[in-house]
Amino acid sequence: MDGSATRGATDSPVDEGWDERLHALWLAADLTDDVTGLAGSVYAMLLSRPGVVSVVGTRWNGRRMTYLRTASAQAPTPVTRRPPFADWSDPVVRPGTAAAQEAGRPVVLEHTGPAAAVALWPGGPVPEGEPVAALECAFPLAGEDWAALWVGLDRSPGEREPLRGQLVQVAQVLATSDARLLARRAHERRQVEDALLAEASLQMDTSLDVEETLRRIARLAVPAVAEGCLVHLFDNAGVLRPVASAHVAAFAQGWLRDLAGDDDWLVKLLRVSSERRDSTLVGAEDLRDGPFGAVPGIGAVHHLSVTPLRARGRSLGTLTFLHHRTDAPVATPRLLGDLAGRAALAIDTSLLYEKRRSDVDVLQRHLLPRALPEVSGLRLSSAYRVADPTLDVGGDFYDAVTVGDGVALLIGDVCGRGAEAAAVTGLARHTLRTLLQQGASPGTALTRLNDTLIAEGAARFVTALIAMLTPAGEGGWDVEVAVAGHPRPLVRRAAGRIEEVEGAGVLLGIIPGTRYRSVRAFLEPGASLVMFTDGLTEARGADGAFFEAQLPAAVARCVDGGPDPAGRLAAEASAFRHSGDDDTALLVATAEERRS
Repeated sequence: MDGSATRGATDSPVDEGWDERLHALWLAADLTDDVTGLAGSVYAMLLSRPGVVSVVGTRWNGRRMTYLRTASAQAPTPVTRRPPFADWSDPVVRPGTAAAQEAGRPVVLEHTGPAAAVALWPGGPVPEGEPVAALECAFPLAGEDWAALWVGLDRSPGEREPLRGQLVQVAQVLATSDARLLARRAHERRQVEDALLAEASLQMDTSLDVEETLRRIARLAVPAVAEGCLVHLFDNAGVLRPVASAHVAAFAQGWLRDLAGDDDWLVKLLRVSSERRDSTLVGAEDLRDGPFGAVPGIGAVHHLSVTPLRARGRSLGTLTFLHHRTDAPVATPRLLGDLAGRAALAIDTSLLYEKRRSDVDVLQRHLLPRALPEVSGLRLSSAYRVADPTLDVGGDFYDAVTVGDGVALLIGDVCGRGAEAAAVTGLARHTLRTLLQQGASPGTALTRLNDTLIAEGAARFVTALIAMLTPAGEGGWDVEVAVAGHPRPLVRRAAGRIEEVEGAGVLLGIIPGTRYRSVRAFLEPGASLVMFTDGLTEARGADGAFFEAQLPAAVARCVDGGPDPAGRLAAEASAFRHSGDDDTALLVATAEERRS
């Protein structure tokens, strides 16, 4: 075997018509999805060269042959064979490969005598016995792929010198076309991935609920990324727990859900993978002995990927994809990493939201009484509804303070939301509670609170309403009411008539030296006093109308002697509400027959 090599095209003139055929091959390459589709044209071009009696072509991925294709003058239609070949002769990797890979471009080697037949095997039947000579052209393709073309000659290569350059030209067209096709596929796949990632972000950004976010991740990934998906998160004890799963086969969803929770093989894989920065890819051979080797009704999982969910420098869990199809491409590391990164950020945001929401709820509860006192002859009811989904504490508050045989009811609203509003709320509520416990009248208590807010330099104004209920004759209750910029209370008479208690006063914390005065009302047995914040009246319906117009009728329906009148009235306002983001506090006192 002659080791001499020719690199690049020869300067010898080419055969007439070759340029046109080479140009046609280039145009055809631009219309195909795979260079293997050009085999018919390539083999016909080479067999048309004078002296060529056979053509053999191969494609390799590293050291693994993917196919071998043969044609001859007697059988010009290419025939494709795939390994293994029982009678393939050594060496498996042909001599030109190393030279082509080292040079990074096509290399042509010459074989004469008996070596020509070995080089061409299994090239098919050759006219007039074995070939006299052969030319081998090896050339690199994208990645680790490479290819080779062998042509069998019925005369010495030196007699057909232009063929060397023509082989190089064909190889260059094939290599360039392969690179262009791969780039086009990569671009198209990247576009698909970008569209998927954009949709994933959109879906995950529309919910701050952790469970809903996880369900959306699983639903989006199946079948867009894989046939199955699992999401695990670390719990407070550092244990990975399954939180979402999906499978393209409905009957397999139960199997996957059960497997996710208690399979030791899977748990170990997830634990190890969660500590890595990149995705862990597991092939069919490694999956054979695990739980995915044989799935009832589906078949084996051929590829599995586990990507850690990491956000803000900490590991939240893992995102697992199951691929059953052998012909489907496994998600790229870029897609897996980007999708997991977006999912982790969405999950982390949802978890932080839930924690802060929980903290806000705890703080809000501390600004309200844990329970209303029991007062003989009165039935007290309260309700609190949050209308604004933001993570800020509202300024609405209420309380009830027993004073002798009676009770002082207070309700108020601090302007705005957030930490500062919460601080003023706590100051207002506890100041009024202390003053009323010390025996201050409603008007005096409001006057003292106004002085306190101004002295403290509170930047928030406050509205408040105090009603002092004292037992009166015939089972009734005397009511002393003081108002500071707050909606006036309603009275539902035992007969069902709705009245508004008169009273007025400016906002608290605005004008120094303001004095607040009281007005009086009376509750007969069966009558109810209804106190509320402006979140109730300012709830706006779908038609733009305020709930204030419907409030008297709603009070008549809800405050009718039945259980939980405040809760029923708040629920009716919530059902009416189409817009309006102010919280609502309600306090209802119903006069009952007092036990002797």
